Amino acid sequence: MYTLSGMMQDPEPRHFASVPSGAPVPPAPPAPDHDELLAWLAGWGAEVAAVDLAAGYRRFSPGVSAFGTHADVVIGLDRLFAEQWSQVWPTIEDFRFESAQAQVIESPDRLQAVIVVPWGSTGIAADGSRFDRPGRATVVLTRAALDDPWVGVHTHFSLARGVPASSHGARAATTADPAGT
Repeated sequence: MYTLSGMMQDPEPRHFASVPSGAPVPPAPPAPDHDELLAWLAGWGAEVAAVDLAAGYRRFSPGVSAFGTHADVVIGLDRLFAEQWSQVWPTIEDFRFESAQAQVIESPDRLQAVIVVPWGSTGIAADGSRFDRPGRATVVLTRAALDDPWVGVHTHFSLARGVPASSHGARAATTADPAGT
């Protein structure tokens, strides 16, 4: 559980100063595992782009929770696979995370991280025409120890305002034995 210093103990409400409109905001120092976390994100993005559902499946916890562009709320990797990924990944093209715009937040013990990142893809209308399909995502990753791999435990994907929710592509997906058993 993360708390801001004093927030849980202090019964008085805190007031945070805001940055005046247009004022430059100093960049936060990069998270210690920034490059490793962005590499994880890039790998997953490549799997989405390739419609490699099986590889994506291996990156996530069986108990993952998610909100998506197709499924409202799903709990569990099998449901995420069936109700979100397999319904969206084959219908879009050119998926990519805009990693240069990603914000990476890491816990002090370096066992949990949050990545907030815009993404883009190409949607396919019912008539076969293509349209820009941008959005934003939050990805939460954990690991049990510093030398363990990162594992996805939560995702939230949203389309940008005004973007059509449906895409009608039909690309082949790699789904054989997604659990790798």
